[in-house]
Amino acid sequence: MAYRILIVDDEAALQNMVKEILTQAGYETASALTCAQALEQFQILPPDAVLLDVNLPDGDGFSLLGKLRENRDVPVLFLSARDEDADRLQGLGLGADDYITKPFLPQELLLRLHAVLRRVYREEPQTARLGDAEIDWGKSAVRRNEVETALTAKEFTLLRKLWDARGNIVTIDTLCAALWDGPLVGYENTLMVHIRRLREKIEADPSHPRYLLTVRGLGYRLNREGTK
Repeated sequence: MAYRILIVDDEAALQNMVKEILTQAGYETASALTCAQALEQFQILPPDAVLLDVNLPDGDGFSLLGKLRENRDVPVLFLSARDEDADRLQGLGLGADDYITKPFLPQELLLRLHAVLRRVYREEPQTARLGDAEIDWGKSAVRRNEVETALTAKEFTLLRKLWDARGNIVTIDTLCAALWDGPLVGYENTLMVHIRRLREKIEADPSHPRYLLTVRGLGYRLNREGTK
């Protein structure tokens, strides 16, 4: 069964764009332009998660978050053009699960929404071990030698794809298809750049990788040894 996402934003164009992104990714969606409409939609059929703007015509997302949580402890991700630290901290301090600043990449939105849904509903492990590196899936980050480095959306996608298939070869075409839409011709060199940057974050010696291995002519393989 697909997750149902309630999109609350007074910008119709952005709302339609988000709806299309989520629909193509297999989600069901509902939408609201105001706080009142959001509360009405919430009562009709409670969603599995809410994407919530901060500025709304009849109130603000911070207040609406509290009202939604009175009915059900649903995961909420703020989508806002307000990127001030005070707004971000206020939203997270009120219990929001994430705070995404507009404009955002479609893949970034999907990854961060997926991470929240996985954490809330599937209770999968939020961290993994790759040698001396710790992967924090929820934060999309890698920690090595007590230093935390954020993963880009494409690096996260690559690492997740390789992790799920660790020990096995993942072909170049499969990895390119996970990163880009449309014809895959010409992306191989760009993929190599992303692989190199990912190695710099997970490998002790990126020039002589121990975990993210190249299988010439085929693709890449994440060594199962040292993973847990």
